[in-house]
Formats: sequence, C-alpha cells, structure tokens
Amino acid sequence: MGLIEKLLAGIQYMLPHHLLSRLVYWFMRIRLAPVKNTQIALIGSIVGVEWAEAKIENISEFENFNAFFTRELVDGARPIDPNPRSFVSPSDGRISQCGRITDGLMLQAKGRHFSVRQLLARDPVAKEFTNGFFHTIYLSPRDYHRVHMPMQGKLQRMVHVPGRLFSVAPYTVRQVPGLFARNERVVSLFETTHGTMGVVLIGAMLVSSIETVWSGLVTPPRGRKISHTDWSRRDIVLKKGQEMGRFNMGSTVILLLPPAAVSAMEHYESGDDVVVGQMLGRLR
Repeated sequence: MGLIEKLLAGIQYMLPHHLLSRLVYWFMRIRLAPVKNTQIALIGSIVGVEWAEAKIENISEFENFNAFFTRELVDGARPIDPNPRSFVSPSDGRISQCGRITDGLMLQAKGRHFSVRQLLARDPVAKEFTNGFFHTIYLSPRDYHRVHMPMQGKLQRMVHVPGRLFSVAPYTVRQVPGLFARNERVVSLFETTHGTMGVVLIGAMLVSSIETVWSGLVTPPRGRKISHTDWSRRDIVLKKGQEMGRFNMGSTVILLLPPAAVSAMEHYESGDDVVVGQMLGRLR
C-alpha cells in the first residue's frame, strides 16, 4: 500500500495541476440539459449524495453541475450547537488531524508536520497561533461544500496565496511533505472576543474555484503573487454558523485558534466524521 501511495503521489508532481483544474471548471459549468443532468445523476449516485438534504431535489432545476455541487441544504439540516461557549465545525467532512500547535508546527500526517508560518505565507499573524489549536477537515465529493463560521467574528483580512494543486486525498496528505503549505489557498482572518481566528480554505487538484461571501470568486484566475486585502473597515461581522465561503469541488479547511481561546477540545480521531455546526471544543 505504501509503495502504491508513493507512486500515485509521485505522478502528481508531473501533472499540469492548474490546467486540469481549469478544464474541470469548464466541465462543471456546462448548461446543456442532457449533459448536466447526466453528470449530476451519475456522479451524485456514485459518491453517495444525501439527496433528501438538498433544498432542490429535482436535478433538472440545477443550472449546471457546479450549482448541484454547491447546493443549499434544507432549513435545519445542519443545526448549530447552541452552547455560547462552543466553537463548531466549519464544514462537513472528516477530521484529517487536530490538536495542539506545538512550537509553531501542526501535524499533517503520521511523521509529517508543517508550520503555521508556512501555511500563512510568513504573515506576522502566524505568531498569534503559536501553541494554539487547529482542526484540519477533509471534504470528500459527497459532502456539503459550503463553509460556515466556527464562531462569531469580524473579518479583518483575506490573503490569497498562489501555489500547486496537489490532491488532498488522505493518501497524498501522507506522502507529500508540507502539502497544505504548498497548495493554493485562501486565508481569512477574523477578530473575535477570544483573539484572532484563522480559517484557511485549501485548493486542490480539480478544485476549480474558491469563493467567499464577501468577495465572491477568489480563484480562478490564477494569481502569481500573494495578495493581501484589508476588510477591517467594511464592518463584516459573521455569526457562528453563518456561511462564509464555498468550494467548487472538494478540498480541505483548516481552523486556527490562539492558545488563550480554548478551554477544552472535544475528542476526535483522524478519520472521524463531522458536520457543519458540530461542536469541536469549548471557549474560555
């Protein structure tokens, strides 16, 4: 198994990541009814989508496959934990890793670590998360692909970091060093009553775009330079559980919290399922 994983991961170094993702971007937006309806029905069935959760159940009503993939859920499908001291999962998916940020390092997979400073493209805010806490959540193609607020916060800055688009499937995460700090990503930094909160949306192979509710489409087009956008004067305050962004295909979300923010973490193992609004831990 290890040899096969290394081979599959090694092939990815040679692939044209962005070209493949742009082709998927086009493919997901075909509006021709016979094509997009077949896409939705076939892929939805293969990956095991929970059709009853979608606000739109008739596949013919979706504009294209991407509209289906980023589908809105029926009211109440994802209740938000009501405890005012809790912070919650920003997305559906599986826990890849979670725990303490030790000496600025986060666990990527067994035997592999990467630094918060690298993840945040050497932004000075990285020091605020030293010895803090993190959750890395992997979204598979069957999951709900909108991202929600783990706790209330006021948007301060957004950072778009260009990079590669390695797959974020578990086998690649185990094999590619520093994967999350190498892939293209969108970093959102919020001011909260418990310090700075970081929510990082990681791009991946065939993830054709990332959006936020305040700026719309962030990628594509592909950027070549790191871009910093100051939103602190716009008074954008999002409540716990409110939508903040979405992936147009599956990927990974990383939640960062400073050490003084967390009083207790719920116990999760790598591979555990979580859904939007599920308690991840308690705030001080």
